[in-house]
Amino acid sequence: MSNTPPPGDRIAKVLARAGIASRREAERMIEAGRVSVNGTRIDSPALNVTDRDRVTVDGKPLAAPEPARLWLYHKPPGLVTTTRDEKGRPTIFDDLPEDMPRVMSVGRLDLNSEGLLLLTNDGGIKRRLELPSTGWLRKYRVRLNGRPRDEDFAPLRQGLMIEGEQFQPMEVALDRQQGANAWVTVGLREGKNREVRRAMEDLGFAVNRLIRVSYGPFQLGTLKPGAVEEIRRKVLRDQLGLESAEATTAQPGRGAPRKRPVKRKKPRRDAG
Repeated sequence: MSNTPPPGDRIAKVLARAGIASRREAERMIEAGRVSVNGTRIDSPALNVTDRDRVTVDGKPLAAPEPARLWLYHKPPGLVTTTRDEKGRPTIFDDLPEDMPRVMSVGRLDLNSEGLLLLTNDGGIKRRLELPSTGWLRKYRVRLNGRPRDEDFAPLRQGLMIEGEQFQPMEVALDRQQGANAWVTVGLREGKNREVRRAMEDLGFAVNRLIRVSYGPFQLGTLKPGAVEEIRRKVLRDQLGLESAEATTAQPGRGAPRKRPVKRKKPRRDAG
């Protein structure tokens, strides 16, 4: 019996590369019977497809994969990082410019957190950037209520255990005291839910502002709240080690898209 894998790529990966959904979301779409290959509806993601296969989603042919792209987005507080919210709260996708393609967030920032959020049209890039093995340092500017001393953060530097969950060691620097609050810079290489807030609360400090300022080599810099800036393809290729063809393939007869300014939506006025 041959151990040679079948040709092509897993169907969920193909859907993710086409910008339809993340791999996990694509698998759910397949299980829901929304995906067909060569006219046959499939219900399992355990299938490889090639360029010769005809893939449709909800009866519509799958478009050719777009070049992989990545954007920096300055998330304001008060937005949730989901496409839909069961409580009807505004999402980051309501705030994005109208001419943005369909994108997915790399990880999340909670409702009250702000700062750098990476967005991509490519499910493979999303998965790669979120993997714990990537180990990219994420830095946050954190405002705490209280008057901490540098030695108070020793448990964070050593690694905490909170409610049976192990937190990896963090980089913590006490920056300055500002009245009743203190500013701290925190660096971590994990992405656990509300990790910084939970760690600080375990030490007895309440976080009243949290700003992500970097994610690996990508910096928030002077990007204004609500603004979006695309990463140049060469930088994306160099930082992620992508193959040239994967990150820069253009449509037939076209060169690589030029970077152009992103149009902003008019501010929404919420009722009340």
